[in-house]
Amino acid sequence: MNKRIKDNMVFWLFLAPALFSFLVVVIIPFFMGLYYSMTDWTAVAGLEPNWVGLRNYETMFSNLAFRYSFIRTFLFSMLSVISINLVALFFAFLVTREIRFRNFYRAGFFIPNLIGGLVLGYIWQFIFKEVVPAIGGLLGISYIENLLLLADPNLTLFGLILAFTWQYAGYIMMIYVAALLNVPQELLEASDIDGANFWQKLRNITIPMIAQAFTITSFLTLVNSFKQYDIIVALTAGGPTAIYQGQVVNSTELLAVHIYNIAFKYNRMAEGQARAIVFFLVLSVVSIAQVYYNKQKEIEM
Repeated sequence: MNKRIKDNMVFWLFLAPALFSFLVVVIIPFFMGLYYSMTDWTAVAGLEPNWVGLRNYETMFSNLAFRYSFIRTFLFSMLSVISINLVALFFAFLVTREIRFRNFYRAGFFIPNLIGGLVLGYIWQFIFKEVVPAIGGLLGISYIENLLLLADPNLTLFGLILAFTWQYAGYIMMIYVAALLNVPQELLEASDIDGANFWQKLRNITIPMIAQAFTITSFLTLVNSFKQYDIIVALTAGGPTAIYQGQVVNSTELLAVHIYNIAFKYNRMAEGQARAIVFFLVLSVVSIAQVYYNKQKEIEM
């Protein structure tokens, strides 16, 4: 047997289990979901779904709660991407300097990422409800003492961002640490000789050299922000309620929570599936556009 053919057979033989798993777990369920999104499927045994075409999609786009959830998800994701990356980059600069206990700091910053989202949500719920008012009382600051971060629909989203940043910044920090350690020291030493200050070195050497890390971290934080579910369920359960265009909506019911509620809480499976399809398409387009934009910036740098 030709060696090239034999090598190809071995390659596809080893790849076959992964391809089969991907086909069974991802591809086939996706197209089944696409079909069910165009029916009146309820997942009740014995009831055959009837074809309704694009009715579920029309219902979705005319639904005020869905549009509000969509807007809030975008806002939460954009703010989370900025917050997590800024905090992670600051941590990375801190733990790559010659300071005492830097390995201890690395571990400490990373540990929150090991805590499950539900547990983390309950921890921050206790902090917002008990610790923050207590601190405000000790400091004599009435605004902090009376701050109901989880009860004010205008502030709750920022509480979620704070908790999510605390959890995820340590993980993103490790990517930045790896990138910073690969910046050639010769360039930094040469810039010191030329009299460059910290900001000049950061703008002209460090940032361009870690551009690939920005692409990776932006993608990870964007996708995970869009898909956030467990912290929201544990911290706010989608509440508190707010008024949007004259209707009552849940202020932190982001898309993942909204889709779950539609499908499982209200037993509107086909509508939930239609919203999940749109969610998938939007997330795919946004993430691909982000990666393309960052790749272009890498080339410019």
